[in-house]
Amino acid sequence: MAEADEPISGIPEPRDAPPPNVMDRFIDGIELIAAFFVGIVALDIFVSVLLRKFFSVQIPDSYDFGRLLLGILIFWGIAATSYRGNHITVDLLYANVGPRLQRFIDVFATSVLLFVVTVQTYTLFDKVVTTRADHVATFDLRLPVWPFFLVAWLGDVSAVLLIAVRTYRLIFHPRLLGGQYQIKPVE
Repeated sequence: MAEADEPISGIPEPRDAPPPNVMDRFIDGIELIAAFFVGIVALDIFVSVLLRKFFSVQIPDSYDFGRLLLGILIFWGIAATSYRGNHITVDLLYANVGPRLQRFIDVFATSVLLFVVTVQTYTLFDKVVTTRADHVATFDLRLPVWPFFLVAWLGDVSAVLLIAVRTYRLIFHPRLLGGQYQIKPVE
């Protein structure tokens, strides 16, 4: 591979990767939704700070919206990072074992993650139901809070689906995940 053919990231692209299918487009859609919520949270914070600093005006319920949107962002972020496996990890054991044991560690860790996030999704659904039944509302505008919890729960459901797909692909089709983790030193 010539130097001009290498990608900018320095990580070679898998040559035998199949073209994107419906599941890959679904995964990309989940990541776009997570990116959208990052933008919404950033915009909320920027506008709130700008209005307070220069105009001494506060958006009604800006604190409530900020914390509710941050909760949504966290759950959709879990969905976005859980499939790709490119979140921050510190794994001395994984880096020092062979490929067969690495695959076992991947499958085991992803299975545990699937269990934990599934239980979390169940408990968050209970929180959505009880918040709706209790008629919890924001402070200033008295808007119901449960729709925000529902959107966060949908992010958690997406995380469960993506982790299940990742577990299936790790076991039966590991080449669909684009190869092993790239172990790069921290610079």
